[in-house]
Amino acid sequence: MRSLLAFVLLATTSLALAGPCDIYASGGTPCVAAHSTTRALFSSFNGSLYQVKRGSDGATLNIGPLSAGGVANAAAQDSFCAHTTCVITTIFDQSGHNNHLTQAPPGGFQGPESNGFDNLASATGAPVTLNGSKAYGVFISPGTGYRNNAATGTAKGDAAQGMYAVLDGTHFNGACCFDYGNAETSSRDTGNGHMEAIYFGTETTWGTGSGNGPWIMADLENGLFSGVNVKQNTGDQTINDRFVTAVVKGQPNNWAIRGGNAASGSLTTFFNGPRPNASGYNPMSKEGAIILGIGGDNSNGAQGTFYEGVMTSGFPSDATENSVQANIVAAKYATTSLTSGPALNVGSHVSLRATTACCTTRFISHQGSTVNTQVVSSSNTTTVKQQASWVVRTGLGNSACVSFESVDTPGSFLRHFNFQLMLNANDGSKLFGEDATFCPQAGLNGQGNSINSWSFPTRFFRHFNNQLFIASNGGVHDFDSATLFNDDVSFVISSGFA
Repeated sequence: MRSLLAFVLLATTSLALAGPCDIYASGGTPCVAAHSTTRALFSSFNGSLYQVKRGSDGATLNIGPLSAGGVANAAAQDSFCAHTTCVITTIFDQSGHNNHLTQAPPGGFQGPESNGFDNLASATGAPVTLNGSKAYGVFISPGTGYRNNAATGTAKGDAAQGMYAVLDGTHFNGACCFDYGNAETSSRDTGNGHMEAIYFGTETTWGTGSGNGPWIMADLENGLFSGVNVKQNTGDQTINDRFVTAVVKGQPNNWAIRGGNAASGSLTTFFNGPRPNASGYNPMSKEGAIILGIGGDNSNGAQGTFYEGVMTSGFPSDATENSVQANIVAAKYATTSLTSGPALNVGSHVSLRATTACCTTRFISHQGSTVNTQVVSSSNTTTVKQQASWVVRTGLGNSACVSFESVDTPGSFLRHFNFQLMLNANDGSKLFGEDATFCPQAGLNGQGNSINSWSFPTRFFRHFNNQLFIASNGGVHDFDSATLFNDDVSFVISSGFA
């Protein structure tokens, strides 16, 4: 009796300590790729989770877990990236197959930079906590993407595979394609059935689920599928929990979509049945590359946030995935502050003064829709003072950040468009709300606040030739120049002139 009790206790303890990939291995479907910037996915893993590069000197640092099997060492990143910007250059594969994800190269759809490569994600754009410990996810803005076209051990042809990803269910759009999973090795569309990846968003060109979305679907190339029918599976429910577990798996003549709240509860099966009733998908022709945040041909107009995900060899059982879901829930993903530095109180009237040595008498102002800096003082006219004053509002696109409403043009807000700041009337759209949402940080030069775009967190308010942009620390535009970047993006925020 004692030995039986000891066996049960040992089994229970082992399950509690196991990581997702330990659970998959126990189910006979081992991980062949395991990616996460938030935690180790094997109980014994103590290597590098991801690498960051800082803007001040181009130095890099590998971030590992605090302990074997544990949460990422966010404090090491915060120390390394203090008073500068950092981007994620590599997301390391924990499976031992060296299927690391790096900056996506040019493909059939060209990247946004002059060399065709996609952008890299901000290292600080998606802060969360796991069991109370801080970590960072991968915030994918349009134009950002990661890829490995030489992956090993991943499914090819019609071979079976499983996948899951933990995502932000509130960060999405209707563009193509926020994916994680199996894709073409050429970064080009090579035909129906040459992909099998998790998709999350509201793209409706191909298939949809029920409601308005977002939906978990499968990107199988030349089609996003929610079930056997090409256009719609009403059983594929809209899912918009803050943290979402998304599952797609496939084997010969069978595939499935499952999903649920990554912070509580169990998985729901949205579809389990035959391959789509269109040519080219049965049998499949998977090629085995791995993508994150983009489509198979490098289509990179989508947005989303990735925290962790794996790909397996073989078709995992529902029971195995249920155990993985329990492990994810036990990790206790939770939100944390998106802002730092001097607080901006909602409802207050503020003015924002430049701190660059040339321009310390200049404030962010507007003339009509044009946003620039102007020399302003208490002796100016009421009109000039109102143009340089802003009302702090709850973020239109994310309530954890803020928006800036014009004092003299109520209903109009600072927003970015083509990376330039302008003043526009709020049209109530999702895109406007996101473009008009900004997250104040402690000033990069040690003064006041630096204010980054919520939807493009590598980019900050910057005055350049007295105009206002959202700028990155180095890039293809002249306003992205690294010279004086920290000073140009730091503003002292005071009570408004009006």
